[in-house]
Amino acid sequence: MVPDLLTWIFLLAGSVLGITGAWGLMTFPDFYSRVHAASITDTLCAACFIFGLVFQAGWSLVTIKLLIVLTLLWITSPTSSHALVRAAYRAGLRAMTHGNKHSGGGRS
Repeated sequence: MVPDLLTWIFLLAGSVLGITGAWGLMTFPDFYSRVHAASITDTLCAACFIFGLVFQAGWSLVTIKLLIVLTLLWITSPTSSHALVRAAYRAGLRAMTHGNKHSGGGRS
């Protein structure tokens, strides 16, 4: 009973975080804000989903595999987001500021 409840709580929290990240991707004005919204919410969303699955699996080999996947996601997701933003910055994409109001940043 309790593991099922915790599973549902974590799966619903992961779903809400995923929808929030998608909303951020559609509504934020520039590239850097969008990547920030996506990187934060996808890491937390994956963690919630995996914790929900861990509660459902109990203590078994599946749990260890899920925790290994979670560890890899926690390492690779922020790293890939950082690499993406760094490449955009080096390519000359500027963040949107108050004097730079056009959508998507700019190269000037």
